[in-house]
Amino acid sequence: MVTRSEILVLGLTAGVIGSLVGGMMLGVGMGLISQGAHLGWLLALPGAPAGGLVGLLLARRLAKRLPS
Repeated sequence: MVTRSEILVLGLTAGVIGSLVGGMMLGVGMGLISQGAHLGWLLALPGAPAGGLVGLLLARRLAKRLPS
């Protein structure tokens, strides 16, 4: 059974890791864009969805533990 604390930890973990992943992709991408490298757009644009994907994966892992 999934407890309330595990749901809280899931939210905190997804928020922190998602912010780190998305922020890093955005930061490196914007740095490349400001230097004139168009390749930076490939990092900057999917930064937010990639951060959300981490939360989705963590939630699916927790949902597998629920009884049917």
